[in-house]
Amino acid sequence: EKGTNALDDISVLKPLEESAYRCLISYRSSDFGTLYTKLNLQPGIATVIDNFYICPTNKKKIILVSSSHNDRDQSLFISTDEGATFQKQPITFFVETLLFHPKEEDKVLAYTKEGKVYVSIDLGKKWVLLQERPCHVFLSLPSGYRYITCQIQNCSDKTMTVQFAGGTDRDSLTVQDDYIFLQTTSANKTKYYVSYRRNGFVQMKLPKYALPKDLQIISTDENQVFVAVQEWYQTDTYNLYQSDPQGVYYSILLENVRSTKQPEENVLIDILEVRGVKGVFLANQKIDGKVTTLITYNKGRDWDFLNPPDIDMNGKPTNCKPPDCYLHLHLRWADNPYVSGTVHTKDTAPGLIMGAGNLGSQLVEYKEEMYITSDCGKTWRQVFEEEHHILYLDHGGVIVAIKDTSIPLKILKFSIDEGQTWSTHNFTSTSVFVDGLLSEPGDETLVMTVFGHISYRSDWELVKVDFRPSFPRECTDDDYESWELTNLQGDRCIMGQQRSFRKRKISSWCIKGRSFTSALTSKVCECANSDFLCDYGFERSAPLKSQSSKCFADFWFNPEAPPEDCVLGQAYTSSSGYRKVVSNVCEGGVDLQQNLAQHLCPLTAPKGLQISIRGESLAVKPGEDITFIVRQEQGDILNTKYQVDLGDGFKAIYVNLTMTGEPIRHRYENPGIYRVSVKAENVAGHDESVVFVQVNCKSALWFSLVPVVGRNQEVNLTAIILPRNPNLTVFYWWIGNNLQPLLTLDSFLVTRFAVTGDVRVTVQASCGNSMLQDSKVVHVFDHFHVLPLKFTKHLDMYNPNIPEWREDIGRVVTRLVETNIPEETLMTVVKPGLPTTADLHVLLPANQPKRKRSVTSDKVTRTLYVWLEQSSSHFEISGCTLFFFMTSITRPFLLVLFRKLPGRNVYAQMHNEKEQEMTSPVNHSEDTQNIIQGEEFIDDDLDSQTLGNARGNFIFSSYIFVSNSFLLDVHFHCSFFCFLLITFSVQIWEKASSTPLSIISIIFILLAINTD
Repeated sequence: EKGTNALDDISVLKPLEESAYRCLISYRSSDFGTLYTKLNLQPGIATVIDNFYICPTNKKKIILVSSSHNDRDQSLFISTDEGATFQKQPITFFVETLLFHPKEEDKVLAYTKEGKVYVSIDLGKKWVLLQERPCHVFLSLPSGYRYITCQIQNCSDKTMTVQFAGGTDRDSLTVQDDYIFLQTTSANKTKYYVSYRRNGFVQMKLPKYALPKDLQIISTDENQVFVAVQEWYQTDTYNLYQSDPQGVYYSILLENVRSTKQPEENVLIDILEVRGVKGVFLANQKIDGKVTTLITYNKGRDWDFLNPPDIDMNGKPTNCKPPDCYLHLHLRWADNPYVSGTVHTKDTAPGLIMGAGNLGSQLVEYKEEMYITSDCGKTWRQVFEEEHHILYLDHGGVIVAIKDTSIPLKILKFSIDEGQTWSTHNFTSTSVFVDGLLSEPGDETLVMTVFGHISYRSDWELVKVDFRPSFPRECTDDDYESWELTNLQGDRCIMGQQRSFRKRKISSWCIKGRSFTSALTSKVCECANSDFLCDYGFERSAPLKSQSSKCFADFWFNPEAPPEDCVLGQAYTSSSGYRKVVSNVCEGGVDLQQNLAQHLCPLTAPKGLQISIRGESLAVKPGEDITFIVRQEQGDILNTKYQVDLGDGFKAIYVNLTMTGEPIRHRYENPGIYRVSVKAENVAGHDESVVFVQVNCKSALWFSLVPVVGRNQEVNLTAIILPRNPNLTVFYWWIGNNLQPLLTLDSFLVTRFAVTGDVRVTVQASCGNSMLQDSKVVHVFDHFHVLPLKFTKHLDMYNPNIPEWREDIGRVVTRLVETNIPEETLMTVVKPGLPTTADLHVLLPANQPKRKRSVTSDKVTRTLYVWLEQSSSHFEISGCTLFFFMTSITRPFLLVLFRKLPGRNVYAQMHNEKEQEMTSPVNHSEDTQNIIQGEEFIDDDLDSQTLGNARGNFIFSSYIFVSNSFLLDVHFHCSFFCFLLITFSVQIWEKASSTPLSIISIIFILLAINTD
């Protein structure tokens, strides 16, 4: 903004010491910076200036944004006389940025820090809320990632117009000249759209297999779009494309233009439009890691290397000869907006280019010698050995250069003969760290300002440099000479015309002044091959070769095929492969577009039919409105019928559905999965699109599992969703610290835990656009006991069958166990369902030896048994006393498993899945199986010590395999004496294997009955 002040005024913002970047004091100068006066905006009150804005169409109008010291409110200070006077205007919002209308000087938009947009039509005196929470700010606003427009005078939800039917990507809206660009991403695929002169949006047509990862707008000058596209195979390069006038169809100009990734995901692409001469661009191409600089004079139709100078700045030969050596330039933008970049051009100085680079076979990053051309790149001269910041004064009549260095300076260099010779000037007596250069109010003056710091802690120092005394008079016509624009081959016809410019003679010391114009004459040329480039769908065989190279059709493109917007009954022209370069004014001569065949548009089958949901959410709630949008990329739409089936019985037939863009609104009343389809059909063919909609109720997730399990024992993890959802639900099971979940479509998972300890298991249920989660901890042990419990039937009346209730009852029962057993070794788990039952888990210490653990476990079990038989185990719910007790098998137990001895054929095994197949003469319930599952003690030696510790009665269960012929399942319920007798008998039978087993079995059963 500072560089656009009108007339001779300069405004400077000085940082205060106590707040170096926000609190500003404003000064004003009306004599090119000779004298400054402090702006007294509020007499007696210190004013904090946050920012200031200058109207682009009337630079006398200025708006300052000011905040109070406590940041509680903001005000605007408005000037209509170049800042000579200001009028204070309080506002009720906090400004993030202001935007002047590009044509109407009193219209201003304000974007607030809260994400609102206000509009003023009287230069900020009155403000009206335009739109809440927009994503982008321009004259047309997208709301909620949708692009909409409205008139400022009557902007409301009812008057807004949807300019683009679908959703847009955030921060993708770009407005440049006559074009508006936006992008949409769906299913990991991005599409780019353009609107020309505020008409409807059309998808940008890049080559079919470009498959862009990123797209950057380079230029929209002269009714044409230049874009840089990073294609699927590129990482640090982009391809340069050029469009037709509407910005729809794109042809490739140059491949592999170098790019650089900047902080905050910004991308810099090494391409520069040379200002002052239309159609001239510089670009750095990177191939196989080698960067070279190219120049074009006809908007990218032809590219050439830069010719190197024959001698250096000291008059010595450069020994740089093509094709092995060229001039290469750095095309970087300056981080500081008040200094020039590595290449400097100006509209008011056509043909004058200064840049930093090197001679050689490729660009070298650390070499930044300065080169200059005054004939638009045809010939170059070296002027400095190090990089300098450049400023053009008086239409390039004076070139000022200050060395780019981190040390303080007091000398600048200047040239009045287009860099042929240079003089030095001490602009200050004290060296200054230079922060920037300013020429106010524009390039047509000879007055400049150097600003910087004497030290890093000092205030700004501003130094005025006035070159006017060096020139005694203004220039006349006799002080100028002409030069003609040519390309590197010497062709004078560029972009269809011969152009000549005028420049000041080297011998003339005069001021060009504000009235100077550089353009002299232009003459239209006859058209040649170089005035045409390849049309959409065609490529040149050698982009850097001469104009004789031909255009050929890409393998995916059929030049005779009708365009996508071809309507039945209309005519279209097939492409010859060439189109005239936009802005090329040649006439007559060669016409590569002549004799084109005319065809009638046939009836084409619909293709690329898509049905989508506004908001892109495939899940809704019952009774919630849902909007379907139908699009068709190709094919006839006027003579096509669209059959729509919304999956819940609603069916309809539409005509011109995709042409009108009318959405289909619907509401599903019941939960479920609905198949929504649309079929487009005409005489030429048909196409179909399908989308599945999930209608979900609000759900809750419960995670059910046994909290105590044995190591390597199968465990069933169950997730319960209420209300039960018939829709497709995906379950994510996170076990322990594993970052890779197990996915199932079933609500359960059977797994094992291989390591003892506490393991957290988390389940997530993904249904539609909702994600539910529950988490539990599983205690994994090598050994533990399980005692089955029952409750009096009255408890079933109070059982809501929910996890929280079962957990509370389990804690109550555990606390009621009044023994000397530590409570942390007991856990009561209430089972789901009715009647109410529970398991009392006895968790044994894991750090004891196996034999000692067996002894301890038996004592703990007998202790619990005695307490349960002798105590009155009860608790109260709602005034009702409830008892709990052990089930039918209530005796302490020890589970004994035989191992196979060498040379013997007797096995004793224990399998959970086989328990249910056992038959027993003892009438025990299913709870017996739970007891057995909880203990897997294996004694290596059945000696007297082990048997002696097993006093009292116990359960003995085994499988006995005899000669691999049959299986006998025997259950014993007997005393210790009975067990010794049975063991002794088995050993006798093993030594006399000829005795029939059936007789021994009968004896054992009789003994067991008698013993019982």
